[in-house]
Amino acid sequence: MSPKDRLKNNLHASIAAKQDFLANAAEIEAFNRAVEVVVNAYRNGGRLYIAGNGGSAADAQHLAAEFVSKLARDRAPLPAEALTTDSSILTAIGNDYGFDEIFSRQIAGKARKGDVFLGITTSGQSPNILKALAVCKTLGVPSIVFCGRDGGKAKGVADHCVIAVGEATSTIQEMHIVLAHTLCESVEAAMFFNS
Repeated sequence: MSPKDRLKNNLHASIAAKQDFLANAAEIEAFNRAVEVVVNAYRNGGRLYIAGNGGSAADAQHLAAEFVSKLARDRAPLPAEALTTDSSILTAIGNDYGFDEIFSRQIAGKARKGDVFLGITTSGQSPNILKALAVCKTLGVPSIVFCGRDGGKAKGVADHCVIAVGEATSTIQEMHIVLAHTLCESVEAAMFFNS
């Protein structure tokens, strides 16, 4: 397959995934509820913690930057932190407790009632995201997960689950970026622009 044909195939797959999501009223409503949870946390002085693995770790950092800096319009910063960035914390927890604990232990140490956690996992099966979601339940911290395929185990653990349809990890990640940007834009509008 030529690079041109591969690009066309990937664009068609991305467009189809977005059209499928657009036609899924349940997922649109799940996303709406997730936005409400984040807005409510910020209105009550909370903060957003975000985590993922691999490309989803980069997405967590990307989204945290959008909240702290800005996305669409100039406004005050919103407190957000990617739990994927501190190499000393990640390696200490990984070494002492195992890789599956790298996010849950940070949530246990940092998150307070009124905060919210967003996990990003294309499979819905990432053990460290699942443990983070479980700790959120224990602490009473609302949790959201952006996942793919059928939602995996994360669907049953998170308080709010938004599933990006598609089988290819890359297609799911592309949808996650649309969800992340729209989440931030919606929160900005609600918090600062009454729209």
